[in-house]
Amino acid sequence: MVSKRRTSVQGGTMIGSARCLEFKERRWRLQAAKNLIQNGITSLVVIGGDGSLTGANTFKTEWPSMLEELVRGGEISQKEADESSSFQVVGLVASIDNDFHGTEVTIGCDSALHRITEAADSITSTASSHQRTFVMEVMGRHCGYVKSEISFELSASTKEAMRLLYLKLSHAAVFRPRYLAIKSAMATEADYVFIPEDPPDKDWPEKLCDKLTQ
Repeated sequence: MVSKRRTSVQGGTMIGSARCLEFKERRWRLQAAKNLIQNGITSLVVIGGDGSLTGANTFKTEWPSMLEELVRGGEISQKEADESSSFQVVGLVASIDNDFHGTEVTIGCDSALHRITEAADSITSTASSHQRTFVMEVMGRHCGYVKSEISFELSASTKEAMRLLYLKLSHAAVFRPRYLAIKSAMATEADYVFIPEDPPDKDWPEKLCDKLTQ
């Protein structure tokens, strides 16, 4: 259990973050179900991304069959199974990528943009004073939302310094990479934007090096 006092002003994953590969196996989901039943827990709130919510959906779907299996194995009584027959699961999307339909901003996205802005503001002041080229890479698995939004934020606050800062779209959205790249490049006045998923046909390394040496 984690105290929730004074967490509303904190960014980051204050409740902790970890993968549980064992949960992919039914025997460990059975153990989880048994633990919940023995502690009288019949409602579960799952906060996470694709993996967490996929696991939560599987867990909810298998719940009736797991109750039957636990009763047959003598792990729980029939009375305990009856009392836990109604099991509720609520999934809350926590993703900096903001790539979930039906919500304007997912949990964690705003905090990520804030942290990136702070870091980029510090970098651009150094880039401007030293007249050097900096490459900035931000997260975004199969989604360019963070990169796109942060480029506009940085353009508004440090537009002149951003002329020395090149935005590398390392994982731009594969379904519309050119749109996001152009949007970010225009906002930051970048001289070159490279998208690994959709590289130019030829000579792009030479062209990029030429821009970096100018």
